[in-house]
Amino acid sequence: MTRFALSVLTAAALFTSACQAQDDRVDLTDADTPTVAETLADDSFREVPDNRAQMQLSFAPIVREAAPAVVNVYSTRTVQRQMDPFFNRFFGQQGPRQQGSLGSGVIVDSTGVVVTNNHVVDGADELRVVLNDRREFEAEILLADEQTDLAVLRIITDEPLPAMPFAQPGTAEIGDLVLAIGNPFGVGQTVTSGIVSALARTEVGVSDFAFFIQTDAAINPGNSGGALINMDGSLIGVNSAIYSRSGGSNGIGFAIPVEMVRRVVDAALTEGELVQPWLGARLQTVTGDIANSLGLDRPRGALVADIYPGAAAAAAGLRQGDIVLAIDDVDVNDEPGARFRYATRAIGEASRFAILRDGERIVLDVPVEVAPGEAEPARRLIEGRNPLAGLELVELSPAFNQEVGFDPFARGVVVMSIQRGSAADYFGFRPGDRVLELLGTRVEEIDDIEGLLDGQDGLKSWPIAIERRGRRQDANLEL
Repeated sequence: MTRFALSVLTAAALFTSACQAQDDRVDLTDADTPTVAETLADDSFREVPDNRAQMQLSFAPIVREAAPAVVNVYSTRTVQRQMDPFFNRFFGQQGPRQQGSLGSGVIVDSTGVVVTNNHVVDGADELRVVLNDRREFEAEILLADEQTDLAVLRIITDEPLPAMPFAQPGTAEIGDLVLAIGNPFGVGQTVTSGIVSALARTEVGVSDFAFFIQTDAAINPGNSGGALINMDGSLIGVNSAIYSRSGGSNGIGFAIPVEMVRRVVDAALTEGELVQPWLGARLQTVTGDIANSLGLDRPRGALVADIYPGAAAAAAGLRQGDIVLAIDDVDVNDEPGARFRYATRAIGEASRFAILRDGERIVLDVPVEVAPGEAEPARRLIEGRNPLAGLELVELSPAFNQEVGFDPFARGVVVMSIQRGSAADYFGFRPGDRVLELLGTRVEEIDDIEGLLDGQDGLKSWPIAIERRGRRQDANLEL
């Protein structure tokens, strides 16, 4: 087959031709015939349209294939009415009411597996999915993850449903043509077009793993959970947020990349839960000043500022002062980007880190592991005649710290609760206080405290140091 120059728009015509040929039962499996995806992957075929015929090409063939896999997601939740007692006196106690919300979703498996945003289904008592051919189904939540703002549903049906394929990870480029499909403002399924405006946006702050594809394809309320697709009709991202002061589209929309979408869907179908890996390295974005101090020609990568003993980073041989340049062959520009790339791997796999150490580029295989410790450690109550009596304490660990929002690297002993009327209550301890020192001795674990308390029943003066809201406080407690 003779190769010819093909613009991005011309891919739609090739897609139409392929569909027509398939309908005529013509064998197109010749190894010499490039597929649409192969053609688009070849940069030499990407050209600007240069004639009237090319400008009149249409996205319709791509939309016909992709649109049936994009659904409307209706969620219903029960909320309690909050009314002033004055009104209740005259109108009676108001009971709970039903509150509905609308979003979009994408069928990614013909068995009825749907991916959408977590905020679309959060707190839902009932879920209903409506296909673009107006068929309606009930759905159940397989997995909902607040950190990634993704949720996976299963449509309750035995019939096969149209599904959208995932795009190959890392193939999206700035300037690529994309289509956004969803249900903005509840008006019905809508398709908008645009380009990939930027990649690796980490300043959005919509989820804990902020790493978004930015697009100028119009995205509005109701598009959340809908599809962002490429010219191959494959899913490159799930539309999640917009930048807007008015609530409407201002040409800046954000989509969660397909790498994270696939990870969450795989976790829902295999593990039933999404366990986030923990690198165990504190990373810092390389600024211009840091680059100059390290002798770099320009700011790039993420600097390893600290290593947690025994964590994955330490096991792989990462060191303080290393600069992470790339993860799994994708360049890293900052700390959020590095966290995102590492988080797209499943527990038990290995991630390939390219680092710069003493001017030399080194590649390390870093195991993907969970944070050490227990997310819900057992509490221990302090008893006896001492000013700490009545404290319920737990030992900090990366797993627990992540669960409650502490610094993952923080160690030591923290107060979880105080028994009312106890000595600790009298002396003003508060939940969240971290015990740093007792009787002039540094505290690392609960056993340290209990050892110091042992045999001190007659002691009158108790010097102690705690950390409260990030500030150290020293006191001498008198019994």
